Amino acid sequence: MVHNTTQTKPKARAFARPPKFKNRLILMIVGILLQSLGVSLLLKLRLGTDPCTCFTQGIIRYVPLTFGTAQVLCHLINFTIVLIFDRGKIGFGTIGNMCCLGYLSDFYTYLYSRLLPADFFESTAVRYGLLLPALLVFLVGAAAYMTADLGMSPYDGVPFIISDHVKKPSFKVVRILWDTAFLVGGFLLGSVVGVVTFLVAFFLGPVIAWMQKRLERFLTVSEPEPRKC
Repeated sequence: MVHNTTQTKPKARAFARPPKFKNRLILMIVGILLQSLGVSLLLKLRLGTDPCTCFTQGIIRYVPLTFGTAQVLCHLINFTIVLIFDRGKIGFGTIGNMCCLGYLSDFYTYLYSRLLPADFFESTAVRYGLLLPALLVFLVGAAAYMTADLGMSPYDGVPFIISDHVKKPSFKVVRILWDTAFLVGGFLLGSVVGVVTFLVAFFLGPVIAWMQKRLERFLTVSEPEPRKC
């Protein structure tokens, strides 16, 4: 993405419906379902999470809120910033991520408590045995949600807004500083910063690129074949 160009680009509309909207909506829903499942597993494994979840996990150590409710409240602050400065980044995916992901994670956690032994996630073999599957589910879910391109989560939208309004540093630096701030905040609040945190940072981009290539035909409008005379 190119920032601070001299050409004035028309602002995108909120809740835009790009080509193949129904396919994108299905992909977004599947992505949120998978990502929330991955988040719930990573929280139970206690080997680290993504920066946003890390911060929310730290908050619920001090306030009597569920993970889902705390995440919605955190997202609302970022959502207000996006709403004021760039409504074009708001879409169906924004609302889905902000309102559903945390509560779905709570629901999966409830299912674990009902279906699995109480000490199931205490076993070292279980924790490290489920690490890669849980991480893969999270990455694929996040990549599917982002590939659908139906709006950014408020957490992801704010770094773009900062980069659009500040000439330096670059977006990449802004994003690194943004994620680092949430990681440090979560760590100071007592959240777990572990191997998963760094694996997400390294592998989310490649997984997104891989999925975009695989789903290109699913999300793009095919050109009609020319009529034969």
